[in-house]
Amino acid sequence: MDSSTSTLLLCPPLELLKKNRDNNSNSNNNNNNGVLLFDTNLLEKQQNLPTQFLWPNEDLAYAAQDELTDPPVDLNGFLSGDQESTDRAAAQIRAACLNHGFFQVINHGVDGTLVSAVHDEMDAFFNLPLSKKLSVKRKPGCLYGYSGAHADRFSSKLPWKETLSFTYEHANEPQLDVVNYIKSSLGQEFEGSGYVYQKYCEAMNNLSQVILELLAISLGVERFYYSKFFEDGRSVMRGNNYPPCRNAGLTFGTGPHSDPNSLTILHQDQVGGLEIFSDNKWRAIKPRRDAFVVNIGDTFMALSNGRYKSCLHRAVVNKERVRRSIVFFVNPKDDKIVRPPPPQKRKDINVIMKKEEEEERVYPDFTWLDLQEFTQNHYRADTTTLQNFVHWLSSNKQTQP
Repeated sequence: MDSSTSTLLLCPPLELLKKNRDNNSNSNNNNNNGVLLFDTNLLEKQQNLPTQFLWPNEDLAYAAQDELTDPPVDLNGFLSGDQESTDRAAAQIRAACLNHGFFQVINHGVDGTLVSAVHDEMDAFFNLPLSKKLSVKRKPGCLYGYSGAHADRFSSKLPWKETLSFTYEHANEPQLDVVNYIKSSLGQEFEGSGYVYQKYCEAMNNLSQVILELLAISLGVERFYYSKFFEDGRSVMRGNNYPPCRNAGLTFGTGPHSDPNSLTILHQDQVGGLEIFSDNKWRAIKPRRDAFVVNIGDTFMALSNGRYKSCLHRAVVNKERVRRSIVFFVNPKDDKIVRPPPPQKRKDINVIMKKEEEEERVYPDFTWLDLQEFTQNHYRADTTTLQNFVHWLSSNKQTQP
C-alpha cells in the first residue's frame, strides 16, 4: 500500500470563498476562513492522503480478524407479550451489555420499506453538489447540520466521512420538527425527504422505548423506568457517508471512541465497516438488512452505575466502495439528572442491582447538557470521555464560588 501522504489542503471553490468573505464582512465571525472542505469528488481522485486524515500507528495497528458472533435478539416475542421470549431477550441483552455493550435486534417491527426509503434519501443528499450541502453546514456547538470530516472542529485525525444530522424532539403529540428543519434549510423541494426522515425518527423513538424496557428488565429495574426517563428527550438522527479511500489503511471513517449519548441505534448498508473492541481484539459486526445494531453509550453506562459497558468501537473505510449508515442517538432531556435508579424503582434487587446503601456510586450526578457541552466545546470523544468528563465536572464545581 502506498503510505505516502500529501499536505495539500482541500480549498473551497472560489465562489464559496467569495460568499464566505461577504458573510464575514457583514459579521464579526471569521471562523469560516481556512476551514477544510470534504470534497468527495476531489478526494477520490487524489493519489496521496492529505495529512489531516492520517491516524497514529497505534490506532491503525490492529485490523479486525474475527466477527462478533453473538446471536441477534429477537424482539417478536416481547412485542407480542410472550413472557418466556421476554426473559430470553432480556438475558441476551444483559449478557451483551455486561461484556461489551453491543447487540443486534431483529423482528423489531420497523417497516423495511421505510428503512430503504431513508437510505435512498440520504444517498440523494450526499450526491448533491458540495455548495448545496454546505448551505446547511453545521454551526459550532450545534448538534444539527452538514459536516465534512468534522474539519470545522478538528485539524488532525480527521474522519474520512461526511454527515448530515438533525434533532428530533420526543413528544406525546406528533410534531413536524424534522420536516420543518429540512424544508427551511434545504428548500421546499426537499419537503418529501423531511417526511421520510420524520417517520424514521418516530420509528426509531418507538424502537428505543422497546429496547429501554428490555434494558430495565435486564437490570432488575421497574419495566418503564428508563422509557419514562427518556420520554421527553431530544435525540439526534445522522446519516454517514464514507467515500472510497485509496489509502484506506491509513485513516478511519470514524476513529476509536465510545459514544457519549445514552443509546445508539444504527442501520448499516451491506458494505460493512463497523468494528468493536471485545475480549482484547477488534471484531467486525457483519451487516444484516433486517437488523439494527444497538449499543450502550456513556450516559446509559452512568444510569446503570457502570454495570453496562459503553464499548470502544470504530468504522473502517473501504478502498473501492462507498459505505453509508443511518444512526439514531437517543438522549434524555437536556436538564434531566443522570443517576442510577433509586431503590424503590428496583423490582428484583438480587438480579444485578444492590440496595442503595450497599452500593458505591461510580459516577456523580450530571445532566446530559453538561456532557453535551463537554464533548462539543471542550473534548473530542474518545476512549476515556466519561472519565475525563467527571474530572472536568469536578474541577468546574471546585472553581465555582
